[in-house]
Amino acid sequence: MGKDSKKKTDKPVAGVDTTLKLKIDGKKRTFNIDDPKLPDWIDDGELASGGYPYKDKMPNDEYEKTVERLQIELVKMQYWLQDTGNRVVCAFEGRDAAGKGGTIFTLRQYMNPRSARNVALPKPSEIERGQWYFQRYISHFPTTGEFVTFDRSWYNRAGVEKVLGFCTPEQHESFLEEVPGFERLLVADGIHFFKFWLDIGQLMQLKRFHDRRHSPLKNWKFSPIDIEGAKRWDDYTKARDEMLARTHTAYAPWTIVRSNDKRRARIAVIRRILLSLPYKGRDMDVVGNEDALIIGSGHEFL
Repeated sequence: MGKDSKKKTDKPVAGVDTTLKLKIDGKKRTFNIDDPKLPDWIDDGELASGGYPYKDKMPNDEYEKTVERLQIELVKMQYWLQDTGNRVVCAFEGRDAAGKGGTIFTLRQYMNPRSARNVALPKPSEIERGQWYFQRYISHFPTTGEFVTFDRSWYNRAGVEKVLGFCTPEQHESFLEEVPGFERLLVADGIHFFKFWLDIGQLMQLKRFHDRRHSPLKNWKFSPIDIEGAKRWDDYTKARDEMLARTHTAYAPWTIVRSNDKRRARIAVIRRILLSLPYKGRDMDVVGNEDALIIGSGHEFL
């Protein structure tokens, strides 16, 4: 990429205080996300934040070779879906900058877009706000042979809406009570259902926010909501813990993926899907084994 791509082309976030006052690992920290220089205390600790088990990121050469072979398996899996009429739904959740979009892109990169769709819904319209909460999501569920990913899902109500006050406490409680039954119906109808929580450390989130803020290619991703999310780390943690405790079930379990290293996280997600679906021609030598340091089940894994 040329030198011009590294120039600071972004403008200040209008009307928003971009100086974050945080308490991290017992220390008070101040971080102005508008400053193009990333503080050393973030740069030195981002990968290890949140107890991440690896000291280094996966080498890119190893990643490229591994993910390409897994993507070939995904194409084979999609043929199986079309031949058998099976349906798949994958819900991706996690804090802002946890890597949901990139993981979904890598997962679907070489799949036929005619039967592999991604759903990333905007805020609900006035009509949708008057509907049963799950209604607008159901309309995007797969028909026979389809593979559907949700970049954020109905679990918005358990996270963003809860923390930022976009729903009432009563609506939040009603959601947590209803969602296990809702998902039981989905699974009972024969849909292969995956729920992925991509877990990111606090320092890594700050680094990725900073990268977004100062990238001429990615600054469209940055918004005041990101700043608010960074300020409310502990609130999001409490909301996440309650969500996982109340919605992790035997028939619709939460799969937790440690995602400080996006490369390992993407491979872990793809492997879990390939290992869970009995598609024709599956090459287990290619699919390989899961990394138990990166992927696990339920809140206990965090």
